Amino acid sequence: MKVIIHLGEEEEVKALPILLRHSPGMVLPHRTYVLSEEALRALRAAGVRFSEVSREASAPNLEEVAGERV
Repeated sequence: MKVIIHLGEEEEVKALPILLRHSPGMVLPHRTYVLSEEALRALRAAGVRFSEVSREASAPNLEEVAGERV
């Protein structure tokens, strides 16, 4: 699952070395990043603070769509 986060200026300085080691991510304008759950765990473990902007929605499975087990 991918998560979009926003970092403050000082937090970005702490986060960049961690992100370079842990995650192929996408950098968007204004200190916004699209990262994996693994990268978020590494940031949290390092004490980096960030705001979560959005999460990738997971698709429902067939049972959820049908409303009953087939």
